[in-house]
Amino acid sequence: MQVYEGQKPLEATQKSDDSPVTAADIAAHTIILKGLQTLTPEIPVLSEEDPQSWETRQSWDRYWLVDPLDGTKEFLKRNGEFTVNIALIEKGKAVLGVVYAPVLNVMYSAAEGKAWKEENGTRNQIQVRDARPPLVVISRSHSDDELKEYLHQLGEHQTTSIGSSLKFCLVAEGQAQLYPRFGPTNIWDTAAGHAVAAAAGAHVHDWQGKPLDYTPRESFLNPGFRVSIY
Repeated sequence: MQVYEGQKPLEATQKSDDSPVTAADIAAHTIILKGLQTLTPEIPVLSEEDPQSWETRQSWDRYWLVDPLDGTKEFLKRNGEFTVNIALIEKGKAVLGVVYAPVLNVMYSAAEGKAWKEENGTRNQIQVRDARPPLVVISRSHSDDELKEYLHQLGEHQTTSIGSSLKFCLVAEGQAQLYPRFGPTNIWDTAAGHAVAAAAGAHVHDWQGKPLDYTPRESFLNPGFRVSIY
C-alpha cells in the first residue's frame, strides 16, 4: 500500500513471460515468505516471485502457494481490484486459502470446508447462491474469442467484470453464479480463490469436468476452467 499510495507514477518491469512486476510484488513476497517460514518452517513455499525449480518441487506433498500481488494490471491502474493470495496445498488440493484485497480492506478465507468474508471488522460465513438469470463474472483485463462464443451460447445471463482472484470470491459469496476462464492462468493465480469458492459450495473444474489439481508438475500453467454453482 505504501507503493500504491505513493505520489510517483506506478512503474512495472516485464518478467520473462511478459507479465508486469512492481516493487510492491517483491516487497509483499518478502514479507509473506518470512511470515510463512516463521509459522511453518517445515512447509516449503512456492511464490510467483520465487518459482522453485522442478527438481526442488517434484517431491512436495504439502506446500504453500503464494501470489504476493494478483492483478498487477489493476494495481497499476489504481482501481483497487488486486489481491494477495495464499493457499495451502495438500496432495494436490487447495485445503486452505486466503484472498485479501488491501484497498477494499476485505478478506476472504477458507479452511475445513467453510468460507468466510471479513469486512469492517465483521466476519461472516459465506456460501454460493442461485440466481436467474445467472450473473457471469469475467476478467477486467483479459478477454478472448472463446469467452465471447461461450457467453453467446450460454443463453440468458448478465455479466460483470472485476480483476484478480476476486472473481472466485464473487461466486463464493453468492454475488455471481459463474466464472468461465479460457485464457492462461498460473497455479498461484487460482489456488487461494479455488479454496474459497470450493468451501462455499462452488465447483472449480477444467473444461473436461476434472477439478483443478495443484500436484507439483513441471509447468505452472493451469488448463482453462470454470467456477460454477451448478
